[in-house]
Amino acid sequence: MIIRVPGEFLRVAKGFAHGLAVADLREVEEGVGKSGIRAGGAGVGAFRMRVSHVRCSESGDENIPGTAPPAVAATRVSPSVAHARAVIRHHGTVTERLADPDLLIEFDDVSLVRSGKTLIGPVDWRVELDERWVIIGPNGAGKTSLLRMAGALDHPSTGEAFVVGERLGRTDIRELTTRIGFVSSAFASRVPADEKVADLVISAGYAVVGRWREEYGSADRAQAADTLESMGAEHLADRTFGTLSEGERKRVLIARGLMTDPELLLLDEPAAGLDLGGREELVDRLGALAADPDAPAMVLITHHVEEIPPGFTNILMLSEGGAVAQGALEDTLTSENLSATFRQNIVLTSDGDRYFARRARRAGGHRRV
Repeated sequence: MIIRVPGEFLRVAKGFAHGLAVADLREVEEGVGKSGIRAGGAGVGAFRMRVSHVRCSESGDENIPGTAPPAVAATRVSPSVAHARAVIRHHGTVTERLADPDLLIEFDDVSLVRSGKTLIGPVDWRVELDERWVIIGPNGAGKTSLLRMAGALDHPSTGEAFVVGERLGRTDIRELTTRIGFVSSAFASRVPADEKVADLVISAGYAVVGRWREEYGSADRAQAADTLESMGAEHLADRTFGTLSEGERKRVLIARGLMTDPELLLLDEPAAGLDLGGREELVDRLGALAADPDAPAMVLITHHVEEIPPGFTNILMLSEGGAVAQGALEDTLTSENLSATFRQNIVLTSDGDRYFARRARRAGGHRRV
């Protein structure tokens, strides 16, 4: 059998049994594990392929003449194809399309419904490899619901969602834990007060919270020290989590989110609850991270434009579960779009790469003296 893909011809090593609904595809290239694709801990043999616009048959010019079923060698395939999975119906019906290799989040007509209430959607949204996104909107707009789907913590009720190249609902989410860093205040409540900061950061690599009897090596400790330093928290390594200020906790949790060198970093209101000094320290650190070309793609939720770090590139503005506007930050973050998002007359100003917002004064208002 030959599986035909636009621009590629894949020869599959397994025979195609009559009536088989799902094609069992073996690794198509012996060296694919060296291509730099993250295996998600599954190993080279577990790489799968998602094939777009596939045609296959047991007769005609799609077959290898004189063979049934064929034993076939593989031609070289692009890493994006080798990293995906294929599900093929008999006689040529395609059930999955290929994830775009340039996108870390690809949502098409996605919504999330709970107890009959639509929390978010339908929404179309795409995040590219080097982008830094802000999601802004009032309480109840669906920001956290959208972020939880981006973190593979919830699956969409409708639509099609790909995260780091994997389709939600068709992949084991445990494979994604080291590829996505998710930071939220809800997680902080799960951290034992007596947990040592260095151990909290290191344990992210093992997808656990709370050290028991594990022994961590020098490589783990060096990586944890580097991530803590990137957030200005290296001096906290020997402190316990319960002794930290709110600002220190936020920076330590972001360091934990970076510990696995993720492809995507998701931040759910990281500046919430911080005083002015703590907020500015965090915004400065996130701005430095955004400017680092080796940093992961980032998505940050906030209610306040003052919390948008320098270097962020794009914005998605939500209200009542729907998208008001989205696009490049400098073009999309406007007084008009903020007013539509928060349903008030909002005036936006900027100073360099920082933003500030306030409600417009009512016409004819009087100042008190």
